[in-house]
Amino acid sequence: MKGVIAVLLGLHHITKNSLVKNHTMKNNASNPSIIQALQAHAQQLLPTVTQVLIALKYSEIAHQRLAQQNTETRHPNTHCYQGLTRATHPQFGNVMIKWQLTSHNSDFPFDLNHEVAILKALDSLLKTQSNAMTIAPSLLAYHNVEVQDLGACQQLTALVMPHYPNGNLTAQQYGALTTKQKHHFIVQAAYLIANLHHTGWLHNDIKPSNLLLADMPTDSVDNSSRVPDLLLTDFALAERLDKPRKVSAAGTPAYLAPERWHGQGATVQSDIYAFGIMMVEILMGERPFKIPTHSRDPMRDWATQHCQQPVPKLPSEYSRYQFIVDGALAKRVERRYKRMEAVLVDLAGL
Repeated sequence: MKGVIAVLLGLHHITKNSLVKNHTMKNNASNPSIIQALQAHAQQLLPTVTQVLIALKYSEIAHQRLAQQNTETRHPNTHCYQGLTRATHPQFGNVMIKWQLTSHNSDFPFDLNHEVAILKALDSLLKTQSNAMTIAPSLLAYHNVEVQDLGACQQLTALVMPHYPNGNLTAQQYGALTTKQKHHFIVQAAYLIANLHHTGWLHNDIKPSNLLLADMPTDSVDNSSRVPDLLLTDFALAERLDKPRKVSAAGTPAYLAPERWHGQGATVQSDIYAFGIMMVEILMGERPFKIPTHSRDPMRDWATQHCQQPVPKLPSEYSRYQFIVDGALAKRVERRYKRMEAVLVDLAGL
């Protein structure tokens, strides 16, 4: 395979403005040195990944994101690179490929194989239960390929999902949405989270960018007032409700519940808290808590916001949602909603 890939090297495509990110909470992507280092690695990594994908019959390859993780204490000299790539496949059509490149025998906390297992479980549930709700994108394919072009033996793991051209919920201009459309997104997200919990999983990273906009029906005469349904994605931090992995306070700081900042484990209530943040964001067009752009200690500032700032008050036009926001964003877990089903009941009451 290596020889075939070398022949195809000139056929790959890499977007010049590949979005480079780092997902660890300690090493923020706004750090110029981190971004510069990742951009340098991209020049070596992305052509190699492209070669492998071409050998797997993918074409029109466009890399959209590159992230790096490291294992600071256990394997200080090893890294894990993760990327998001658009492509076309003769069998699957337009797809999104989420991939991970790691050294053999490396132990990384956010393993793509974990996410594959969850998607397989959700797919299986959908096939065996006729009334099951579609929660996540379908897992079209899964690849494990050994790569030796980077000076050491590496393992490329890739999961393939359908490409949704509407993007994710962050692509929406909230200010342009009607109240009815905002309500639709809020209810759709609540249903997805409730159903995920019902299957026995916590998501642990609920936010608009992890909610994909599924295709809208095209048979309607007027779709101008319609909004697409949602699908949950990115299960890297997901945990079993009955067997939590006890991951440290990892996630997106802007949506992380107060108890997580105090070192407590993830629960249904921490997912509900993240939903509450997202609910305010959809209604108001911005997150309820913010920190300075050039904060010297962003983690401490985020902890202060979530743990000490009061629950946001909605303007009069959305005041009917206030009691739901209060119940979802309660600082103390015992005062927060116990289950997403209770949130859905209150949303239906509106």
